Amino acid sequence: MKNVFVVVVFFMTTLSFAQNKNAKATLEVDGVCMMCKDRIEKAAIKSKGVKSAVWSVDTHELKLIFDERKTNLEAIEKSVASVGHDTKNVKADDDVYNNINPCCKYRDEQVVKDHQD
Repeated sequence: MKNVFVVVVFFMTTLSFAQNKNAKATLEVDGVCMMCKDRIEKAAIKSKGVKSAVWSVDTHELKLIFDERKTNLEAIEKSVASVGHDTKNVKADDDVYNNINPCCKYRDEQVVKDHQD
């Protein structure tokens, strides 16, 4: 009986510390066009452990599938910000943002308006 108890406790402990290798999450990422889409998705995919990254121009949602054992949302957000795109929690460095294509300047109200027309 003691051996059964030890085995049950072992499996419960293992399950409680297990991390999801196919975790799903959605992040809000600023951008305005298909060039932004390409840049955002590439930056997310370059994060170790990210299996899928799809950003929507219309909703600004970055849908992710990633391995929680290899990365986390904060690391993915930092990767996206490192190529010039703000997330809800991490703002891109101004120098990096200023070097993206003028068409992609999502902080400029006129550029955003031009993409809506």
